[in-house]
Amino acid sequence: MTAATADDAPTQVPVILGDRSYDILIGTGLIESAGETIAARYPGRAVAVVTDAHVGAIHAEALEAGLAGAGIRHQRITVPPGEATKRFAMLEQVVDEILAARMERGDIVLALGGGVVGDLAGFAAAIVRRGMGFIQMPTSLLAQVDSSVGGKTGINTRHGKNLVGAFYQPGLVLADTDALDTLSTREFRAGYAEVAKYGLIDDPAFFGWLEQNWRGVFQGGRDRVHAIAVSCRAKAAVVARDETETGDRALLNLGHTFGHALESATGYDGSRLVHGEGVAIGMAQAFRFSAKLGLCAADDAARMAAHLTTVGLPTELAHIPGGVGDVDRLMTAIGQDKKVSRGALTFILARGIGQSFIARDVDPVAVRAFLTEELARI
Repeated sequence: MTAATADDAPTQVPVILGDRSYDILIGTGLIESAGETIAARYPGRAVAVVTDAHVGAIHAEALEAGLAGAGIRHQRITVPPGEATKRFAMLEQVVDEILAARMERGDIVLALGGGVVGDLAGFAAAIVRRGMGFIQMPTSLLAQVDSSVGGKTGINTRHGKNLVGAFYQPGLVLADTDALDTLSTREFRAGYAEVAKYGLIDDPAFFGWLEQNWRGVFQGGRDRVHAIAVSCRAKAAVVARDETETGDRALLNLGHTFGHALESATGYDGSRLVHGEGVAIGMAQAFRFSAKLGLCAADDAARMAAHLTTVGLPTELAHIPGGVGDVDRLMTAIGQDKKVSRGALTFILARGIGQSFIARDVDPVAVRAFLTEELARI
């Protein structure tokens, strides 16, 4: 990997939130040059680098060399990889190690990794000394286009996913596209589900572009940067309108109510189902449910599922190894979703490709009947 030159300077996407506005930088060589970037933007700050054992082994040395070269005091904090890391015990460990490293309130917590590390490190940054500086350095496609942007942080509990956390915006996001070359095909595909999501929400032209250019996104280069930038701009615009998800930011959860229930039903076992795969199945279910309710054409549901299938993503419950239990188990998980309000179920449904909307007070009987049909397809 090489640092970006003047000819391939990072693409910059601003997130406009008043005095808490920040930039997303997308490009190559951003891990190696992070020391220079941080020293210029945050002079005199120390950095606690939170990463997992897998990502740290690949990227931490290059990051730390850059930090050292810029004269930045830093401390690496390593956690185990995987969704199980997002729990109270690991949060306590990270917080304790930040404090043990004598990091001050004005210093920075830097999340080097995917969505799990970003969510955990961001929550720690939000609560240590009542709020430290925070930088996201996402190394997975899913994190670059979704979880690193917008300030959602948190951990899971036995009651469900992301039920304990805080909205806490980073001061900077550095999305190094070189890091994506180290991902397995499965991990990259899982992130691609979130890319496709932006087209399915409200950008049918982008979804059509993806249908024609998805191979370029997978191969890298300009198509990949373009897809990431479009996704980040879409999310940044929604976050600017609705930072704490009291309005249309909920649209970003297309597929997530079903998907989170599936993750819960598999015990967050990444060997069976990772988050992006759950989202892919969840989006396909959201469109099938919309078609069943007469909201969108069955052809649209088939079209979006066909594209996800083409890139290698799962779209059916039958694609999950080991199954997901019975309908009661799924309904219980859905009932714990963060979008439930006063017991009423909220889903993101669709009237067509790029025509998603927030459906409040969805009839649980209809959801149960739909899931019963979905389980019968296994």
